[in-house]
Amino acid sequence: MGYVAVQGGIAAIESSQSLNRYERLRGDAPPLSVRQILEQMRPLVDRVMGEGGLYAPFHAALALKQASGDPLEASFLLRAYRSTLRRLVDSLPIRTDAMQIRRRISSAFKTIPGGQVLGSTSDYEQRILDFSLAEETPDTQEETRGSFERSLPSITDSLRPESFRKVTDILREQGLVPAAPDGEPSAAVDITQHAAELPLPRSGRLQMLARAETGGVLALAYSSMRGYGSVHPTVAELRVGRVRVQIPHPWRKGQVVTLGWIVVTEVEIVASVQRSEGEEKPAFSLGYGACFGHNEVKAISNAVLDRAMMSASPHAPAEDQEFVLLHTDGIESAGFCSHFKLPHYVTFQADLDRLRAQRGAEE
Repeated sequence: MGYVAVQGGIAAIESSQSLNRYERLRGDAPPLSVRQILEQMRPLVDRVMGEGGLYAPFHAALALKQASGDPLEASFLLRAYRSTLRRLVDSLPIRTDAMQIRRRISSAFKTIPGGQVLGSTSDYEQRILDFSLAEETPDTQEETRGSFERSLPSITDSLRPESFRKVTDILREQGLVPAAPDGEPSAAVDITQHAAELPLPRSGRLQMLARAETGGVLALAYSSMRGYGSVHPTVAELRVGRVRVQIPHPWRKGQVVTLGWIVVTEVEIVASVQRSEGEEKPAFSLGYGACFGHNEVKAISNAVLDRAMMSASPHAPAEDQEFVLLHTDGIESAGFCSHFKLPHYVTFQADLDRLRAQRGAEE
């Protein structure tokens, strides 16, 4: 691919950047603070953390402010920042079975151990614009918070348990889903340290899906749900909550150190019935999805694509590893799309010369 260097345009570029900053602040409203974005636009912050591949709420909110709310640009900024950080140690696998539940539902069963926990969701709201939000004031904010906090004791009582048995574990005990692999798990592929080589093992596929763009994985998962594939899922369990991030103790063998807590969304789906190799009886197949923060659409889509890419004979886009994994990274795809705005004078001039020559030869 041929490009030409842009010469003599430094002043124009600097002026363009200055205009971009001015456009963000040209109105009369006070500057939007990072704290406001962090506290009041949490789903957007969570999405940027997931696609940027770095759990850093403040930095994700800052990136959104710098990008004027563009989630792709903010994710690009966050992933670029991530590349400057040192890796000190690898954390242990997070224990989602010990998650401090904020939301937990199952569409497979009405009653599950610990009960359905609806938590915070807009699933059951009417999609009607609430014009009262345009007139919010500190007083209405305090009234909303106070009303909820006064009812908090009765709510927290029902959420006191911090560990619930997983629905898939119950299905596994009944032989209705595949048994967990025996022995020590194989070492996970780290796509941030090594270039992805297809076909990837499942650990690599799940990592790439966790960093994928939400709209991208949704589009491909939806194609499978509609029939371009074979995965029409049932959500065995969806969990949103806080999990511990732990590392081995640096000096005391066998002990661990908790570094802190992060919020994650985890989904396990059951899909079509199949007979696994070596299994005497058929069972449901499973798909798994997880991502930083509260992003249920992405986690469900990841679980669908995880199951779709297990197909022994891929025939649909959602079942093809290369198609899915190399076309859902929002930063990669947006970067390639945006590069077409760069000068292509040389290549286009060559196309023009070739077309003119061809037209001249035919006249």
